[in-house]
Formats: sequence, structure tokens, C-alpha cells
Amino acid sequence: MNIFMTNGTYEFMHALKEKYLQEKMLLMQDNETTLLIHETDGNTVFASPRKYEVIDQSGVLANGAFFVFNNIPVSEEGRPVFEYRFKNRARLIEQEPGFAAIRVLRPLSNDTYVILTAWKEEKDFLNWQESKAYEKAHERRKTDKGIDQQQPSIFTRPSFVTKYHLALEKE
Repeated sequence: MNIFMTNGTYEFMHALKEKYLQEKMLLMQDNETTLLIHETDGNTVFASPRKYEVIDQSGVLANGAFFVFNNIPVSEEGRPVFEYRFKNRARLIEQEPGFAAIRVLRPLSNDTYVILTAWKEEKDFLNWQESKAYEKAHERRKTDKGIDQQQPSIFTRPSFVTKYHLALEKE
């Protein structure tokens, strides 16, 4: 499974999505841009997308209305360690109220992995951040057992988070 992403104006991204109704695409927006995601086993219809391979997944992205992208730049040498960690995660997030889906995305055209989570509502994500499951999932971060402390050189620069809402159809 692959995920392809592209950004643009709402009008252009919406028209592209409408042109390929048979494809699994999600149209999302934040305060500044519109993002179109194409999830497929085949090729994408996008001209110049960001390309990712799904290395772990659960749930259905289309069941979400709020999406969180944890963007984590990882060095070439750090990829096996990073992927091992996510392939062997506790999987507690899947039990959280409002959880819709997760995709762990390996970059095919850059160095930034994406941990994409989909939630039914933004409040569900915020509640998860306050939960015991979140605490458990991140308990090793910044400790001597965490990969950020054991092998800090696997991260090429700081990670960052982007958040989107499912785009509402405009009249």
C-alpha cells in the first residue's frame, strides 16, 4: 500500500478528487492550505506527489474527520531502528475512543517519516494526548531507554506536527 500527498488550492484539489471518484482520496484543510491524500496499491494520478510506503496500518482513514501528521526526519542509518520501534509498538492507540486509523509511512522521496493518525473529532485526539495509553506509548521518550537518547543521530532535524480537518464541500 502507498500513500501519495499533494497540496494546492481548495478548488484545484477538489476538482482533482472529483475527476477520480473511483480512487481512495481524502481532501483535508488547515488554516493555510488544502491537502489531498491518495491511498492506493497502484500508481497515483498526482503529477508531483510526496511518496510514502505504508509499513504499518490499522483502521480506515475515511472514518476520520481530524488528522494528525507527526513528521519525523530520520537518517538513512537510523531507518531500521526507527521502523523496528513502530512495527513493535504497543498498539494501544487503536483502543482509544474516537480513534479511526493510523498509518506509519516510510518516505520514498525524502527523509521524513509520517505517523498519520485519523480521529473522529479533534477532541478525541486531545483526549488521547491526556490518556494513559499516550503516556505508555511515549514513556521512553527523553529517557535513557528511548531511541532519541540512545541513538540521537538517527534524527536529522527536529520532528514537527501538522493537523488537518476533513475538507467540507463548498457550494
